[in-house]
Amino acid sequence: MDAIAQQLLEKLLVIGNKAAAGVRSRAAALTAAHMADYHGLRSLPQKSLCETTLLAAGRQGAISLTKDKHNPEGGFFQRIDLLDVEILARFLGQAPYSSHLALASQQLNDHLGNHPVLSEVIQKWAAMGKVRSLGPSDVQTWLNAIRVISFCAERAIKDAISIPIREASAKLFNNSKRIERLVAPVDVLLQGSIESPPRPIPEVLGEIGLFREEQPILMAGNVTIIRTRLTAQLDAPYAGFAAYSVLGLASTPTLVMTIENLTTFHSEAKRRCDEPILLIYTAGMPSPAWRAMYARLLSSIPSTVSIFHWGDIDEGGFRIAATLANVVLATGHTLKPFAMSPTDVPLGMQNKASARTLDRIRHFATASGWPELGDEIVDAGFTVEQESLA
Repeated sequence: MDAIAQQLLEKLLVIGNKAAAGVRSRAAALTAAHMADYHGLRSLPQKSLCETTLLAAGRQGAISLTKDKHNPEGGFFQRIDLLDVEILARFLGQAPYSSHLALASQQLNDHLGNHPVLSEVIQKWAAMGKVRSLGPSDVQTWLNAIRVISFCAERAIKDAISIPIREASAKLFNNSKRIERLVAPVDVLLQGSIESPPRPIPEVLGEIGLFREEQPILMAGNVTIIRTRLTAQLDAPYAGFAAYSVLGLASTPTLVMTIENLTTFHSEAKRRCDEPILLIYTAGMPSPAWRAMYARLLSSIPSTVSIFHWGDIDEGGFRIAATLANVVLATGHTLKPFAMSPTDVPLGMQNKASARTLDRIRHFATASGWPELGDEIVDAGFTVEQESLA
């Protein structure tokens, strides 16, 4: 097949797929503006070779060709109209987009119960769009991402520990680097929205208990922590420990506060490290090992101790809060928001949010036990990152 003719026909196939998907209203055709390389041929043998391929596609019923009316015998074709997208796809040795979409949709439908966001993915594909640069032909990438999340969820139920990403990747795929190429779809599946912005790789992996380099959990406050080998007061301004080594509290703090962002944690740790309180950095969405440690700490103190969370006033911040609220509730405590109300945000720091984002914030705020706060944020119509308020 002539290379220039193939490029023209593949371009026409893309246009035809868009028309078939309903995202293009005009008829699928190539005009002179699309055919510069063909019209620029100066060698008669090259021109003949290109036209032989085009004529072959025409004979199969894929396209129709319009000749130069001023030179119908020796001139160039001036227009190529698509007659049948499926025939053209077969002529090019490809499956039509609709076939890719149907197969991909069928494969993902079985997972909609656990990952409803896949319906958004399929809808995006149906409109000829992509999600994180992935289309229907990348369905196996999504299936592998689902497999990673399921594997990590099963591990979390058994022992709630973190494992090195390459160790997990080797176990699952016999390829130590495969999971690292699945971070984008894993992130979408975890956040539950195709519109959520991409998160840093360590945060995505950490949420399901994977890490490249395990990081200690940072804590601050004038309290005594029970650890596997030592029971001691926290150093000032903060201290860091492996999650599994933290067993509980030997003293009763006046409050426990989780903090989503590192800058805010450092600021509060320096300011309040001498108070009888416990501050804990979540590092974004906390890992299964972190959550198990958090449950041990809360289970070791009276239910009268106030438990707070200070996070971003955005979709991600409230999703983290909802996750923490589940842990807090299971230990007999109640999670309260700290500085997460629209009234806490100065006017110049407000970022207008879409209606969809606000709806999801309300959903997660309700899941956190804060329905009134969710309504306040929807009414306010904006989001803000925690660092702006520190």
